[in-house]
Amino acid sequence: MDNRYVTFPYNKPSREDVSKRARDFYDFMARRRTIRHFSSEPVPVAVIEDLVRTASTAPSGAHRQPWSFVAVSDQVIKHRIRLAAEHEERENYSRRMPNEWLEAVKPLGTNDCKPFLDEAPWLIVIFKQKFHRDPEPRRVKHYYVSESVGIAVGIFLTAVHHAGLVALTHTPSPMRFLQEILERPTNETPFLLIPIGYPASGAKVPDLQRKPLSEVLWTATPL
Repeated sequence: MDNRYVTFPYNKPSREDVSKRARDFYDFMARRRTIRHFSSEPVPVAVIEDLVRTASTAPSGAHRQPWSFVAVSDQVIKHRIRLAAEHEERENYSRRMPNEWLEAVKPLGTNDCKPFLDEAPWLIVIFKQKFHRDPEPRRVKHYYVSESVGIAVGIFLTAVHHAGLVALTHTPSPMRFLQEILERPTNETPFLLIPIGYPASGAKVPDLQRKPLSEVLWTATPL
């Protein structure tokens, strides 16, 4: 046998158990919501480390794992990020984004003011890596980078919810300021900014409904 492979440790559950697990996990994840109002209550760095470990279990093209998670708790750096993000967002709301986009986000009540970037105990900035350099050093290309990083972020958000914390996926655009403030190398590009922590007391969320299954799932059945 090729010594690069190991046996997958799998204990097959019963069909009933599979069905129950799937439904129970859906019921749990259906309670996940995006939060914009955070408590300042601290979250231990060990929790953040475990959340990123979990995210890093994601599959990736050629197993290159083309992501970097930068965890920010320093209040000065968080405020610098807020100021830069709000600058870009003012440009977006005032002149960059089309009216169609402004109408789409109006029911959510969002604007260029982003206090959560100061309030959340942690800002997690995810960068995607276009390549890395090996010890030679040679430039080593990464494959399916956006897809791989997107999957990792999805697992990260699931882990945040599982831990009993809340998060917000924030995409100020352009995001080049994150690379500059956090002094990241040139092979990395900002992908997503995620404040995480506990919700503020009495935090409210929009009364939204997710699409029904009939609008998101189609099955190809045997002829």
